Amino acid sequence: MRFSRLELQIGKDNLKLLAEKTVLIVGCGGVGGYVIEALARSGIGTLILVDYDRVESSNCNRQLVALSSNFGKLKVDCYKDRCKEINPDLNVITNSLQVTPDNFETVFEKKIDFVVDACDDLKVKYALAQYCLEKNIAFISSMGTGNRFDPSKLIITTLDKTCNDPLAKAFRKKFSNKSDLKKIKVCTSTELPLKTNNGIISSNAFVPGGAGLLIASYVIKTIIEFGG
Repeated sequence: MRFSRLELQIGKDNLKLLAEKTVLIVGCGGVGGYVIEALARSGIGTLILVDYDRVESSNCNRQLVALSSNFGKLKVDCYKDRCKEINPDLNVITNSLQVTPDNFETVFEKKIDFVVDACDDLKVKYALAQYCLEKNIAFISSMGTGNRFDPSKLIITTLDKTCNDPLAKAFRKKFSNKSDLKKIKVCTSTELPLKTNNGIISSNAFVPGGAGLLIASYVIKTIIEFGG
């Protein structure tokens, strides 16, 4: 059985519960890709993947679908193919678009049980957080993983408790209602960002990957603990 080892940990009823759930992942890059991979290997029933980007050679140091044979292909299509290889029964819905508040109806046209924000656009992050708070949809957002080297510094906390994370700081400033900060779960690094000479954000395989796996673990545990 494809998920028999997972069933030993969580039980048959929880495995069935996961198969009934739909998770939206916005952003299929270094973090989002590992979220997708782990959820596909954890028996989630439906994944909705949103990303407008294509695979490039510069993605090879951190993204699971960054293979020479995939260069130029849409990331969402590459992940759909990969997910179906992992679990042919998995329902994978792809949206090759750049998310904006104006097209949320397209993204949220199906019932969604959990939203993972793994995008880089601060306006989209804020809009997703606000939408999920208003609609009472479980939500977690990835903060900065670039310019970090130590995956052991990654934690899941609430937005009000982040430190050493410039993206989280900018994200916090978006909220006029500061009580909302305590309601938003984020994956963040407590490591001080490294400085690069040319100002280009550096990256590696293990911090974005570690963040993606940590987020996927949080999604699975939350669904099991609270019944979705």
